[in-house]
Amino acid sequence: MSLLNTLVVKTLPAVPKPVVRRFSSRYIAGDSLDDAVRVARKLNHKGCMVTLDVLGEHLRTREDAELATEQYLLVLDTIAHEKLDSNISIKLTQFGLKLDFDFCLKNMSMLIKRARELKNFVRIDMEDTSCTTDTLRMYDLLRREFSNVGVVVQAYLRRTLADVRDLMKNGVQTNFRLCKGIYVEPREMAFKDPNLINNNFTMVLSEMLRHSAYVGIATHDERLVWDAMRLVDELKVPKTSYEFQMLLGVDEQLRDIILAAGHRLRIYAPFGEQWYAYSVRRLKENPQIAGHVIKNLFK
Repeated sequence: MSLLNTLVVKTLPAVPKPVVRRFSSRYIAGDSLDDAVRVARKLNHKGCMVTLDVLGEHLRTREDAELATEQYLLVLDTIAHEKLDSNISIKLTQFGLKLDFDFCLKNMSMLIKRARELKNFVRIDMEDTSCTTDTLRMYDLLRREFSNVGVVVQAYLRRTLADVRDLMKNGVQTNFRLCKGIYVEPREMAFKDPNLINNNFTMVLSEMLRHSAYVGIATHDERLVWDAMRLVDELKVPKTSYEFQMLLGVDEQLRDIILAAGHRLRIYAPFGEQWYAYSVRRLKENPQIAGHVIKNLFK
């Protein structure tokens, strides 16, 4: 499928938007918050927890970042009103990280404070390596005041194990989502060999669990799911101290297997008007997704 994946990605600019929408509809909850609520409720009924994400990042003005903050405050209020089992995921460049660190910190503090009032949680997603250091710094500052905030780390980055150890050493509770990582990064920053990435994923996960961090184990790789189940069994990790996480519409059979085994599982459900940019970007960043999309389209 590799040649087909590459061809799909290269021809994306010529593909009509309605076709891209059909490709992406399985993986995006919809354009509106009402769409997201409907999808989240269905997932809750199937036994899945949810994290909602308003699409849009790398905003260029303070006004746009303030608007994004207001959008997420509305999402938090809606989750509470609809009694959904859902938290939220955000990207710091949507809140002004590339404009001004302190401005972004102010927006994040406002959001996390509101989430705390509603007994909810905010996950800070990880972006490309131009954001890694500032993202971890932001998380470290916020968790000193708030317990309802977590961060994402990426197993394919060479620095991740050291970053995780550094965050865990000062005694403040840590809450991670561990994923492989999808951005295209240079070899000096990221492992390129899939086996090395998987081995690093398992090593980082072991380090987290052995130091009582809460972990969202985000993967669709069944080998890594097995490794995670082995670790939580060997270390006798309480089921309330970890969860599995998957993307909306990806390998639903594995999702059901994880749930049937008695593990908690959360689905990442993005939504919003920026669905087209998100779909194109994800396909370009990870051409393998194109193959999965095409196979699912013809099922």
